[in-house]
Formats: sequence, structure tokens, C-alpha cells
Amino acid sequence: MQRIVTFVAIGAIFLGGCAVNPVTGKTELMTVSTASEIQMGQQNYVPMQQSQGGVHDVDPALTRYVQGVGNRLAAQSPVDLPYEFVVLNNSVPNAWALPGGKIAINRGLLTELDSEAELAAVLGHEVVHAAARHTARQISRGMLLQLGVIGVAVASSDSDYGNLAVGGAGLAAQLVTMKYGRDAERESDFYGMQYMSKAGYDPQGAVSLQKTFVRLSEGRRADWLSGLFASHPPSQERVDANIATAATLPAGGRTGEQEFQQAMQKTRAAKPAYDAYDEGRKALSEKKIDEALALSNKALSLFPQEAHFHALRGDVRLVADKFDMAVTNYNRAIERRNEFFYYHLQRGLAKKELGQTDGAVVDLERSIDLLPTAPAHYALGDIAQERGNRPEAIQHYKVVAKAGGDYGKAATAALVKLELPSNPGAYVSRRCDPDANGKLIVSVRNDTSVQLTGIQVSVQYVGETGRQQQSRYAIRGQIPPGQIASVNTGLGPYVAGSDCPVRVVAAEIAE
Repeated sequence: MQRIVTFVAIGAIFLGGCAVNPVTGKTELMTVSTASEIQMGQQNYVPMQQSQGGVHDVDPALTRYVQGVGNRLAAQSPVDLPYEFVVLNNSVPNAWALPGGKIAINRGLLTELDSEAELAAVLGHEVVHAAARHTARQISRGMLLQLGVIGVAVASSDSDYGNLAVGGAGLAAQLVTMKYGRDAERESDFYGMQYMSKAGYDPQGAVSLQKTFVRLSEGRRADWLSGLFASHPPSQERVDANIATAATLPAGGRTGEQEFQQAMQKTRAAKPAYDAYDEGRKALSEKKIDEALALSNKALSLFPQEAHFHALRGDVRLVADKFDMAVTNYNRAIERRNEFFYYHLQRGLAKKELGQTDGAVVDLERSIDLLPTAPAHYALGDIAQERGNRPEAIQHYKVVAKAGGDYGKAATAALVKLELPSNPGAYVSRRCDPDANGKLIVSVRNDTSVQLTGIQVSVQYVGETGRQQQSRYAIRGQIPPGQIASVNTGLGPYVAGSDCPVRVVAAEIAE
């Protein structure tokens, strides 16, 4: 199983010093080593691709073209990093860079560009983010503020694939969703244009790129604001800054309109199919089943090679409880793209509904190998519980419970049912206080999401003979989630702030 690591523990990467920024030459606080940055990027590159729709593999020539442009930009960087460039199968117009030079650009952004020079402006911007160690700088500042490991759930605007991720995969997006400061964005614009010019591109491509972004944002294209420039949206200020930078650089250079249009021919021709697919996803999220099915069929009629379209049709069948048909659709998706977690996840869920638990387990575990998700772990927990494998069920539910959301609540409830009888102290917290006469009052709090009853506590104390003794006390009635109840034991004296000699020894879920 692939293990996803996002941030190393602070003790492993806190170096306690400053470093010279290799791009700007400025001295900056830096607590993350370059080796750690490279490791972060390498460990998270594939999971991030999975969570963002997977690789756009139906047009490999486009990927090779983008890699060629990216490599020309990376060659101008003063930092020797293991740069990589990939095109993702995602309609949101976005691009991002992981530490260590792992860079991605979405299909949705490429279809909005007009020239190779504009592509160079995007990739140059991302190369600077990696070379100037902007993420490491943010982590360094965050460490001092939080003294903890930073994490945030990954999100994918066009598919919500990433919203399913848990564990390390659920934290990985912090590396690309971390909002850079204004200085970092200015640096990426400015030095990205320097790299463009050195690589032979017309720096006016960066000007026209920013003008396009401003125009689209004024047209209320919300996906643009949630994509490439989420932290600092397009503005006339950035356009003016790029115009000023371009005036300091040699005029002219490669624009590459013809080369770009030729490279984009296949992907651009398939855009109506992807548009239908995106509309179908939206319809399905709104429970418009017939409309979603019609749009998936339209997408497939326009571009049958795309596995996402088969998966959408499978999702429609899954929602409609047509599990056999859903499995057939996911089979077709997997035949076309075997290395994408979502198809295996959904087929596993469909097989589970059909009672094909052995096949479901194979698919669900395969999906977790590619990207750990809440639905996969939750389904495996259910299957383990049905098979009587309580420890395995608890293990899966615990992964999901940490993720929060609807799956997290359901997993927590399942854990309570499984663990409460044998480990009530994990779900009921206790506290000790003296009453006005110094006698011990024990309070308990229901830390679960369900109503509890039958709570008992054991109090250890020294009796009149000087020997250790134990007594049990029942907390009467039912306790709702998050509520507190108390019992006065009459034992004492008890001094406030001293050790609480109490264990929670019993609790039940109220029927």
C-alpha cells in the first residue's frame, strides 16, 4: 500500500536558522531543508494527481509538449531541483507547484490559453514558487506560530474527488493550497518573466495572460478565482506590474501561437465532451438523475476514449441502485485507465451492494493503494464487522473518524458501538472536584455523537484501615452528546487539583 507523507515532524526538519533565498538573494527565516522539500514533493506528487482528477493521459503528445516548455523554463532556474511537469484531467483552470519542483497544470487552464508564451508564463510562475522555496517559507513561519504539523483537507472543485481523502492524503493539499503572501506572488510574476525571457519567450505573454485572467474574473468566472490565483486574485495591479517588468526585458521573442494550437488540437476538440461531463457531474450532485445520464451519454458519444465519462455513467447507475449496470460501466472505465483510484472505489462500493464482498475488498483496497479515502475505509470497516473481524473494523473506522464530515460521524458512531463496552473511557471523559465539604464529586461528559446511559465509574481511595479500596458509582439517567452529569461519592477529603482517582468502567448506547 502506498504511504502518503505530507509533513515530517517538526523535530526532523526544524533547523533553527536563516538561509539565503536562491532566487532573490534575500536572507529569510528557513527551518526546512532542501532535502526535506524534495522529499515532500516526491511523496505527495502522485497522491495530489489522484486527488485532482488523475493524469490527462488520452493526449500524451500534449503532456510531452508541456514538459518541453516546462523544462526550458526550469533550465533558467538557479536551483537544481528534480523538476517534473504533468497535465491533469481536471476542468478547473489551475496550476500548482509542490516543494522540490513537482508541477502540474490542469487541462482546464490549457484550454483557456492562446500561445506557448502564455503557457511559459504559467509554468515560469510555478517554477519560481518551487525554486524560491515559497512553501518552505510558509511552513517555517507556520511552525513558529503553531508549533505543530500543518494540515488541511484537499479539495477538487470540479469533481470533489479530493474531498474524499483521509489520513496523509487528506493533508497533502496544504502543500499546494497554502496561500502565498503578496511578496511571494510578486516574486513569482517577476522572476517567472525573467526566466521566460532567458528561455527565448516574449515576456508579453505574461501580460496577455494576466489580462485574460482579469477579463474572465470580471465575467464572474468563479472557478478562476478558486483556481490559479485563489490567494491573490487577478487584478489590474498585476497587469501593470507585468507591463513594467516587460519594459525592462528584451523586446520580442517566441510566442508560439501556431505550435501551441497544434499541440492543443486534440484536447481542444474534446472540450465539448468535457463540458457535457462537467454539466453531468453538476446534475448528478443536484440529484437530476435523468439529466446526468443524458449528459454522460452525450460526452461518450463525442469522445468515447475518456474513462471519466464511463465512470459518470456508472455513478448515475449506482445512485439509481442499478448496481450490475454500474459495475459494467466502472469495468469500462478501468479498462481505459487502471491507475485511477475513483473507478476502483466506486466499483468496490457497487460490488458491496451486490453482496460480492470478496471482489469489493479487492477493489476497495486497490483504491486505497492509489488514494486513501473515507468511503473506502468505511466500506471495508463495514465488511470487516460483518465478517466478525472486530479489530480490523475498528482500524478502518478510526481512520475515517478523524476526517470529520458525514463519513466521520458515521464512523464515530460505529466505533462507539464496537468499543464502548470494552473501552468506555475512550468515549466518556471524567473530572474530579470537591464539594463545599471537601467530598469528591465525579463528573462525566459524553464525548460521542449518540446518547449514552448506564455509565459507571470506579473510584480508588484509601479506606479507614489504610488499605486501597475501590467503589463503583452509577451515573443515573441518559446523557446526550456533549453533556455532563455528576455524582457525589461522599468520599473525602479530596483536594482540588490533585490526581483524579476515577476510571469510567461501563457505558451503553441508549436505545
